[in-house]
Amino acid sequence: MSYKGSAVKRGEWLELMPGKVGQTDQDPYTAAIGWLEGTLQVPSKLLFRLKQNDEIKVAGDRIRVRLFPKRDYGFEPHWDELNVLYEDDYCLVVHKPVGLKVHPAGDGQGLTLANLVAAHYAGQGEQAAVRHIHRLDEFTSGPVLYAKNEYAQLILDESMRAKGIDRTYAAIVEGILDPSIHRIDAPIGRDRHHAKRQRVSPGGKPAVTRVIRAESFGSFSLVRLELETGRTHQIRVHMSYIGHPLVGDTLYGGSNTFTSYQALHGESLTFPHPLTGEQLVIQDPWPKQFVDLYHKLSGNPRL
Repeated sequence: MSYKGSAVKRGEWLELMPGKVGQTDQDPYTAAIGWLEGTLQVPSKLLFRLKQNDEIKVAGDRIRVRLFPKRDYGFEPHWDELNVLYEDDYCLVVHKPVGLKVHPAGDGQGLTLANLVAAHYAGQGEQAAVRHIHRLDEFTSGPVLYAKNEYAQLILDESMRAKGIDRTYAAIVEGILDPSIHRIDAPIGRDRHHAKRQRVSPGGKPAVTRVIRAESFGSFSLVRLELETGRTHQIRVHMSYIGHPLVGDTLYGGSNTFTSYQALHGESLTFPHPLTGEQLVIQDPWPKQFVDLYHKLSGNPRL
């Protein structure tokens, strides 16, 4: 999908000027519906509801669609520092720091990234539901992508299912990684003997991690990895499985001598913009904790 024409948000409505659409013998409304479904790829269930609620208006070469209705945040706003990496009317990407969950656990207690995002929306006068597209472990830092309306959520969810969203991670692992290792293909399932752990298991779900670059120093390696799948704890499980647990990751065999949590950071996030299809590459620099650990283990004063 690639729409490069005029698209302006006006309150709750998106105003589009795609020019002439449809066949000459089609009435304008029918032609507009076909264009929204074909070119803009509005998902069928959303398109049906928009039609049912009279939320598509056509006037000449102008199409107006109510894509930005007001919605409850879904989480109590909490005002605190939030590092915004990218934002427009459709998407928000923010840095998740170490020790902060993306959303509440079952008990619903404690501050989460969702609360900070709700406050961010409130501070801008936006009334949008907090919708995360993917998650990170509590003690993994990096970028988290949010959709700011249902249209963007449906498009980005489909991109996620189709493996159209790429995430690159930096990890500091124990041992010197064999440079011939470029891909780890090992299914992952629950560990029946430990409620919080996952494990490589023949009966698990397919899981593939790409190793794209490595630097070794002493008895440690800096590894950059990409996920082809998104299983729980995938990088942590796979690196432990090949004998190189993450530094600090005691759950999967790593030592906590130098840090008390896994040395894992999401460096970049690449995804197609839900409206234009443009490939967006969002970088998230290493946080201070990760930089300090790298310096301590490598002895390298500069990155």
